[in-house]
Amino acid sequence: MPDSPAKLPKLFSPTAIVAAVVAAMSIFVLGLLIWKAVEARTTALAQGERDIRNLTHSLAEHASHSVQAIDVAMNAMVDLLKYQKPRVDRFNAALRKTADALPQIKEIGVIDPDGNRIYSSAAELPAHNNADRGYFIGHRDSTDASLHISEPLQSRLTGQPTIVLSRRVTREDGSFGGVLFATIETSYFDNFYQAFKFGPHAGITLLRLDGIVLAHWPAGKWNKEVSAAFKAKIEQDRTGYTKTTSPFDGRVKYLGFERASQYPIVVTVALPEAQVLAAWHDDLRNDLLVAIILMGSVILFAILLGKEFAKRTKVARMLREREARYRLLADNIADVVILLDRNGRFLFVSQSVETILGRNPDDLIGKSCFEFVHSDHLADVARATSELTNWTTTKTVEFKTFRADGSEVWVEINFKLAGAAEDHHAIEVVGVLRDVTERRKMEDELNALNIRLSELATTDGLTTLANRRSFDSALPREFRDREQISLIMLDIDHFKGFNDTQGHQAGDECLRRVARVIADATTNTTALAARYGGEEFAIILPGVGEQDALKVAEAMRLTVRSLAIANPAARRGVVSISLGIASRSAATASETELLGRADLALYEAKRSGRDRTVLASSLAGDNHSAGRKQYA
Repeated sequence: MPDSPAKLPKLFSPTAIVAAVVAAMSIFVLGLLIWKAVEARTTALAQGERDIRNLTHSLAEHASHSVQAIDVAMNAMVDLLKYQKPRVDRFNAALRKTADALPQIKEIGVIDPDGNRIYSSAAELPAHNNADRGYFIGHRDSTDASLHISEPLQSRLTGQPTIVLSRRVTREDGSFGGVLFATIETSYFDNFYQAFKFGPHAGITLLRLDGIVLAHWPAGKWNKEVSAAFKAKIEQDRTGYTKTTSPFDGRVKYLGFERASQYPIVVTVALPEAQVLAAWHDDLRNDLLVAIILMGSVILFAILLGKEFAKRTKVARMLREREARYRLLADNIADVVILLDRNGRFLFVSQSVETILGRNPDDLIGKSCFEFVHSDHLADVARATSELTNWTTTKTVEFKTFRADGSEVWVEINFKLAGAAEDHHAIEVVGVLRDVTERRKMEDELNALNIRLSELATTDGLTTLANRRSFDSALPREFRDREQISLIMLDIDHFKGFNDTQGHQAGDECLRRVARVIADATTNTTALAARYGGEEFAIILPGVGEQDALKVAEAMRLTVRSLAIANPAARRGVVSISLGIASRSAATASETELLGRADLALYEAKRSGRDRTVLASSLAGDNHSAGRKQYA
């Protein structure tokens, strides 16, 4: 009897095949979901780190510039108080002008060796004694002349938490002459930080290098000191990034810190882990929904396949459904997905291009992508495209493009090669494009703020000329780099008498008008004109000899006299200037000697009658060295 036909093993039965397909698809979808979630989380954390580090750097620069602007102003005042005791009304007016020019200052003033205020920018001189304050005791007991930043104190003047910046006033004989201080209310930093509109659990902290918290946003209760480990970290590293548990609210946060470049202060920015990963969580929920839908489709496909394994039409229908779902994903994500051939012509553009650029994706097919790149960035995009030489290279370019209405918009594109390695004719470029206009706008605003802070630190507020700090920095550099250089020192004649008779407001206007004459004389040249101090100005003339410098000086002298500013204290009855000129020669050893010679020439001009220009080369030796003291 012949053997009966062997039955197909259950392993290869339609049910087993369907089950195997379902299991394989489940493993594939689960693996793809896990891989995508891990990759997306890594990307989100990396982007969060970049954002936190960039913001921390910007805030550290802001804090540093806020302190530096005050430090620069206090430096000049400390030097003045060392040798002089200014009149109370004049010095208080100068303090008020400084406080008005620097919005971070609440009060600036001077405390005598007994702890009493002797000068203040306040409308009325406060009667509080500050001899018990830590910063006062520190300056009294130490000769350190550097800037001291106090812990937050409750101001006895306003009752608000206040940071005190102070410097020791040392008399000419080296004894303690008091303390020059400036106060910044912590609300100044709070108001600045809250403009960034973070979530409710984010935090920005300004602290000293020793761990003392100076300001914290949002306002509320905080610890007076951070952990010893974090203090060691900020003392060791200038910048850092870590995941930590906040000492303020106990939440897990990603924290970036950066130490200011010139001062012992540190800024930290802490964002909750949930906020950093918020977009990732949204994407993960969407991916889970897609995975559930996909798995449901697979199960449905398996049921249909189990019932009618031979019916390919249903298989084709399922494939079409899957394709539709992928198309749905491509058309509804926020970023624009594009596919280009190697000549840059569009092969595919996702539907989201209508939202970003207001264009119909079908209208772009077949057109060159370079038609839509702003001419200023065309070379950058072309260069990045030419650098795509292998399958692992990904390029990122930011450039301006045009919306359908003609308006410009900043976009960022990430693109790489796609296609089969064995078929070079099929090589294509796939890219993802997103709108970064708002991000660029924020970066431009921060850069403009930093530039403005830099200008304030190097410009004299009254005359808009360069200040003494800029002059002291430029003169050694120009002397080193120039074989030929001249220096003009000029002083307004009888300015004290002018102030006494005309008033300080008229004195300030006189300074501004003389400064305009100086600025006009040096416009469009390499010269640097600076307010040297009080009514004295200095002009550095690189590459200019003595005779040409004399022409410039005489032109300024005659122009100032032609202004006909009335000055009853002057011989001619109008404001005039005296000028001294020194030019570099083979015997000039240093810029200090050049400055001294110009100074002697200036005061020889004042000694010999004022309203004139004197060349240092015309002076015999140092016979006129006493002129400065006599005619100042």
